[in-house]
Amino acid sequence: MTQAVQSMTGSGKRTPKTEPTIGGSTYVRPQDLEWSKTQFDKVWIKTLYEDRSKGESTVLIKLEPGAHLPFHKHPELEQAYVLEGSMYDHDGVCRAGEYVWRKAGSFHENSSDTGAVILAVYRKQNIFINGTGYRAGK
Repeated sequence: MTQAVQSMTGSGKRTPKTEPTIGGSTYVRPQDLEWSKTQFDKVWIKTLYEDRSKGESTVLIKLEPGAHLPFHKHPELEQAYVLEGSMYDHDGVCRAGEYVWRKAGSFHENSSDTGAVILAVYRKQNIFINGTGYRAGK
């Protein structure tokens, strides 16, 4: 440990050296992934991270103009950052560069007149009347 770090910590004691975890980072190149059609018309997805056993995922969602996600429940917190376009529900509109999160247990439907690309983070998958989460198209 350098003297500068020792003086910042207020201790002259040495601490064990910490090393990076080799292989601890997973780099994803979304531009190399194909958009997959979901069960909903005009809705596409790219999965960036998924742990099916926990129900967690981080995805890019593409809504074509006129897309509509039917009424569904968020069993856990949902977070969404709009990268392009806009989307809306009964509570408001979220435009490019804006962020919305939804409370656990909340219900809503979602639409986009203009189309949108969204980065979404799920702690648990949405619950739709016809199933859970997004799945390959019809």
